[in-house]
Amino acid sequence: MTVRKNQATLTSDEKRRFVAALLELKRNGRYDEFVRTHNQFIMADTDSGERTGHRSPSFLPWHRRFLLDFEQALQSVDSSVTLPYWDWSTDRTVRASLWAPDFLGGTGRSSDGRVMDGPFAASAGNWPINVRVDGRTFLRRSLGTSVRELPTPAEVDSVLSMATYDMAPYNSASDGFRNHLEGWRGVNLHNRVHVWVGGQMATGVSPNDPVFWLHHAYIDKLWAEWQRRHPGAGYVPTAGTPDVVDLNDTMKPWNDVRPADLLDHTKHYTFDV
Repeated sequence: MTVRKNQATLTSDEKRRFVAALLELKRNGRYDEFVRTHNQFIMADTDSGERTGHRSPSFLPWHRRFLLDFEQALQSVDSSVTLPYWDWSTDRTVRASLWAPDFLGGTGRSSDGRVMDGPFAASAGNWPINVRVDGRTFLRRSLGTSVRELPTPAEVDSVLSMATYDMAPYNSASDGFRNHLEGWRGVNLHNRVHVWVGGQMATGVSPNDPVFWLHHAYIDKLWAEWQRRHPGAGYVPTAGTPDVVDLNDTMKPWNDVRPADLLDHTKHYTFDV
């Protein structure tokens, strides 16, 4: 059984293997396919039309399947690798260990956001940005610039305490756990972290930054924690809802998996805590 670990507890060897698997997926072209898929959906998902990966109840199961596919791609390179998660409510400064040169590298330079250290810096030559929103071909970050503070444990707990998964109109105006976790309402968890990192993470091509996977692995963990706290509250809507994915509808782009199939993460992996 795959165990997803807090990145702060990874050994040097686990970090090295994770980075090496990422670099191989980039080299062989598979990595950019994930970036392309994410961008296609974030651009297509709208409040008033069809929405699957974002702004909708299926935000969480869609990303769970997306991460599962990516984790399996990593394991095709190195079977020992699993997706770590970044608990940004605890490791919430630019000095946190994930930003060290031996792992993800740090923030970008002030002039253009270019990441200057670590294995994904342009100078290392192994991380060209091929699926992009502009002409810049290097990884960019601006940690803590556009948004100064990452979410706190108290803010996370306030969202986990919400007893309803989602509610009409099932978009970015909805109340409930999913939309407050996604960040369109309330204390803003998921969206705020993307903006705090900045650079490509603040765009539709956010998976260009490897921290995307650690961020979403933690979002997935928070969903699992919410399910544990609220065992009687399930995924909604269940049927007959236009433009969104109901419980037993299949999700694009796979068309072979339903939210109902992804409610129990323990079929695929557990978390270290």
